[in-house]
Amino acid sequence: MNDMLDETDERRFPGEAHSARKGDAELFLWRKRAPEGSPRGVALFVHGSSMASQPTFDLEVPGRPWSSAMDYFAAAGFDCWCVDMEGYGRSAKNRGVRATISDGADDLEAADDVIAQVSGPAPLHVYGISSGALRAAAFAERRPHRVARLALDAYVWTGADSPTLAERARKLDFFRANERRPIDRAFVHSIFNRDHPGTAEDRVVDAFADAILALDDSMPTGTYVDMCSRLPVNDPARLTMPTLLMRGQHDGIASMGDLLDFFARLPNPDKQFTVMPGIAHASFQQKNYRLVYDVLREFWTRSKPVYAQNA
Repeated sequence: MNDMLDETDERRFPGEAHSARKGDAELFLWRKRAPEGSPRGVALFVHGSSMASQPTFDLEVPGRPWSSAMDYFAAAGFDCWCVDMEGYGRSAKNRGVRATISDGADDLEAADDVIAQVSGPAPLHVYGISSGALRAAAFAERRPHRVARLALDAYVWTGADSPTLAERARKLDFFRANERRPIDRAFVHSIFNRDHPGTAEDRVVDAFADAILALDDSMPTGTYVDMCSRLPVNDPARLTMPTLLMRGQHDGIASMGDLLDFFARLPNPDKQFTVMPGIAHASFQQKNYRLVYDVLREFWTRSKPVYAQNA
């Protein structure tokens, strides 16, 4: 295992498909690990509102080293997992579930049961992005003993002063009236153009769109309704594990004040707030994606703090 991974270290690892049951719904899980083992532990990546898990975390783009976050973190010593929420990708889409944040926490509990059986009972290193961060936090509130370290990227707490949510709320009546919303290539590109155009390469956005649209032409509306009308859905006081809050410099999903207020309420002193320069919303698809990997890897692999007995 390398302590630092550069372009010459890049490798692709074979993936393993697994499944979990949530009631009568089958959920798709994807696993990647290095053949030499996973001394750093188990990592679970949680996707957002508008794409399934593999396009987000296992995206291959020729000429873009370590484009797959799962390959990178597998090489860094992690046993990497992701899961398609119900209504997304290769998971069940036939039950009319709107895929709310609470539904997503249910999905993560079902996935966690399988991960614990396959990879062992050690607590997880969890990363969630956008509504995936809300889902990951909800899961961490329910099963704090199962989360070793929690990373929340592109997170929003109350939604105060959020340009993205203010714009999205204009369609709230549509989202409430419909179980799913259509997506297309133009929509995927809009994710990268709404905050600060130019933070991602067009060829990467095109590859991302290809991967998303190969699996879905519509997405559930539940997270959009939650984020536009039901925030906050997480209680920072219940996130007792070490927690990293990651904010892209240009991300419009949450105001700085909203995030700093949330961060101040996290009870564990082993916490970190990082602003990532040159990053907008979809961190792993940005030009500065390697910076994002650095931030996450450092937090997940740092030494455990030692506290004085009378502290």
